[in-house]
Amino acid sequence: MSVGSDDTFDLFVIGGGINGCGIARDAAGRGLSVALAEMNDLASATSSASTKLFHGGLRYLEYFEVRLVREALEERETLLRAMPHISWPLRFVLPIHRDMRFEGATPVSKLLSAVMPWMKGRRPRWLIRTGLFMYDHLGGRKILPPTATLDLRHSPEGAPLDTRFETAFEYSDCWVEDSRLVVLNARDAEAKGARIMTRTRVLSAERDGDLWRVTLDGDSGRQEIHARMLVNAAGPWVGDVIRGTIRSNSREGVRLVRGSHIVTRRLFDHDKCYFFQGTDGRIMFAIPYERDFTLIGTTDQEHHEADSRPVCTDAERDYMISFVNAYLKDPIGPEDVVWTYSGVRPLYDDGASSATAATRDYTLKVDEAGGAPVLHVFGGKITTYRRLAESALARIGAHFPGLPGAWTAGVPLPGGDFPVDGVETLIERLRADHPFLTKAWAGRLVRAYGTEAWDIMSGAQDGSALGRDFGATLTESEVIWLMDREWARRAEDVVWRRTKIGLRLDAAAIAALDEYMTARTNALRVAAQ
Repeated sequence: MSVGSDDTFDLFVIGGGINGCGIARDAAGRGLSVALAEMNDLASATSSASTKLFHGGLRYLEYFEVRLVREALEERETLLRAMPHISWPLRFVLPIHRDMRFEGATPVSKLLSAVMPWMKGRRPRWLIRTGLFMYDHLGGRKILPPTATLDLRHSPEGAPLDTRFETAFEYSDCWVEDSRLVVLNARDAEAKGARIMTRTRVLSAERDGDLWRVTLDGDSGRQEIHARMLVNAAGPWVGDVIRGTIRSNSREGVRLVRGSHIVTRRLFDHDKCYFFQGTDGRIMFAIPYERDFTLIGTTDQEHHEADSRPVCTDAERDYMISFVNAYLKDPIGPEDVVWTYSGVRPLYDDGASSATAATRDYTLKVDEAGGAPVLHVFGGKITTYRRLAESALARIGAHFPGLPGAWTAGVPLPGGDFPVDGVETLIERLRADHPFLTKAWAGRLVRAYGTEAWDIMSGAQDGSALGRDFGATLTESEVIWLMDREWARRAEDVVWRRTKIGLRLDAAAIAALDEYMTARTNALRVAAQ
């Protein structure tokens, strides 16, 4: 290990998604000097477009990815303890069809089709129960409750569903605010000495003896820095970095798979999620979202160019609507969709026959040919980002003798220094200290910032003390805090990534916020000259 100079670091990370920020945090906490460059805003691509779950991946058992599922299940409770403000337990309701039949292209489905050719369609009850038994026992569950059986005819969970569904299994996974997870990892990395550079593009990286010479282009113009090791965590652009930025001969490839989601008006009056099965072997989640909405997803479609902006197509939207309508008592239509989003999963190209079958496990490859090493990161799930970072540091440590061991398990992220079951207590404390806050407003602040909500409030005893009101409880005080502490520069950073207030603001309000933020950024830049 060594102490970084102004332009020389132990580790240079390309990519400000969850993998890049998780690795930067872990490395900085072990004493390495770290710099990270993200060409856009943090979490501006895949890491803000997930289904927003910490989950084991029940369906991955069908592909015999037991190690991945076990690791993810073990991580759920570790992560809950470290970030109880942005992650919380969620119960999943899986309705059972009386005429369960099986179809699909997983190894399990192919075996079942061969042995029991009359079974076509959805997974049979016994197979689901077997999977849930494994789910309950693989991961050392302590906080989350086990699987249960629901009578849908006499429960709130059955009310939104077609009356033909009489029974369901209910199991546990967790919700997470994905883009906030990325930002909090970046903040903790910075607190431990890392240099985080957003809106900074890596133009080139060339080996220069035992160092990498990296040329950057950002707000302050072009600059050149050096690093002893490079980490390519560019997500969908990992292949572009290999072939273009560092011009490597590596044959490792990435498979781009687009996952789209729709958000509708609220479709049910409880706080549990539905796990629906399709006749095509796929699954769909319907999740309570931001109090007044329902999040539905996801799809699996091949995506051919990283630079091609992913969007939810009309065909994908209609597919998801048709999928959930097969379960709902009151069908929905395109007019019920209030927002859509789509992200590209950069999966390791394992030669799978379909996007759905491609592995969600992560793959790490170190290239030492020609001098200074580079670590390429492929794939990964948001649930296993911390374990991926530990695995990355195990590879990185081979080049930095004496590197300390793993440390992140259970260590709180900023704002997460309170008990897993302490959210309601925190909300009431915040309201007691700031009586003008409604419960919904205080709840939003605690769920976003945890114990740091008090920093944003700055002792205010009335709303006017928080400055300009941008609408939907977003105030100038919060915006300034996000700009000064969390790298927010544009309205979209605030209303779609640091928060989801964009669901409640119209275009004029978002434009006014953007104008304010741009003016403040320009004023600060002039003042610094």
